[in-house]
Amino acid sequence: AKVADVVKCCASCGIAEVDDIKLKNCDDCDLVRYCSNGCQEDHRLQHEAMCRERAAELRDELLFRQPENSHLGDCPICFLPLPLDTNKYV
Repeated sequence: AKVADVVKCCASCGIAEVDDIKLKNCDDCDLVRYCSNGCQEDHRLQHEAMCRERAAELRDELLFRQPENSHLGDCPICFLPLPLDTNKYV
């Protein structure tokens, strides 16, 4: 099934997201959705360990992400562009 075809529902009560019911993602991990703050509170004990693990993975991905636009002539210390013709400046 395509991601767009999957029905999104509250992780606590199971109510499906429809026009008049909007679900809110978990603020820390984005793995589950809730229809209300009450459902989020009710589901916290079941979700806490998985949430903490996924939140740590997301922080690590953000922290250790390589720059998208890397320049081969960048200084490895300060990441400023180095001159292209190094013989000219020696």
